[in-house]
Amino acid sequence: MTMDNINVNNEASLMGTVEGELKFSHEIYGEAFYSFVMRVMRLSDICDYINVTVSERLIQNMNLSHGCVVSVNGQFRSYNNYCETGNRLILTVFARDIEVLDELESEYDGHNPNSIYLNGFLCKAPVYRTTPFGREITDLLIAVNRAYNKSDYIPCIAWGRNARYSSGLSVGDNIKIWGRIQSREYQKRISEEESVTKTAYEISISKMEVCSASSSVSDAEII
Repeated sequence: MTMDNINVNNEASLMGTVEGELKFSHEIYGEAFYSFVMRVMRLSDICDYINVTVSERLIQNMNLSHGCVVSVNGQFRSYNNYCETGNRLILTVFARDIEVLDELESEYDGHNPNSIYLNGFLCKAPVYRTTPFGREITDLLIAVNRAYNKSDYIPCIAWGRNARYSSGLSVGDNIKIWGRIQSREYQKRISEEESVTKTAYEISISKMEVCSASSSVSDAEII
């Protein structure tokens, strides 16, 4: 895969409000990076709370205080965070462009406040399941190539007929997906008597295309 392809295989666009305060994240070659949480509305009035990482060079003289309305374009990336409790996958939007907006509602006109496009490879076997209400879901893990021989590992979730179709895909299949970044809380049991609330991040797929596949899928197909 060429460098040009890598630059366009992971594109995320968000519009929402800053939640909380800007925090120092890390420094690379003298360049500092900061993180904040972005509150993004769904059409159903539910909110997603999405982590954003941004370079100090993009936010000089920019007010990113709590409640500030912003537009962010970048890539959805994964990082391994090694700590005493084990290895944890961190998912964040790495900002390539950020803009402070005057107000949120008027900016929504003609714009999707939460969209993402990925072109990657299935790196785990799909997991198909149904909810207690009979809704079909398939969990997918997609590896998206990045520059310098790195990859981002992005959890994705397909619904309905997309779930049925993607349950038959094989490890190594090259697929493109379009959808939105979503957050959801869940309970993780840490003992017989205690559990903690965790947040999971994943891509909710609205459309997918199989570009090249193993013997189980012979032709490119859009669903």
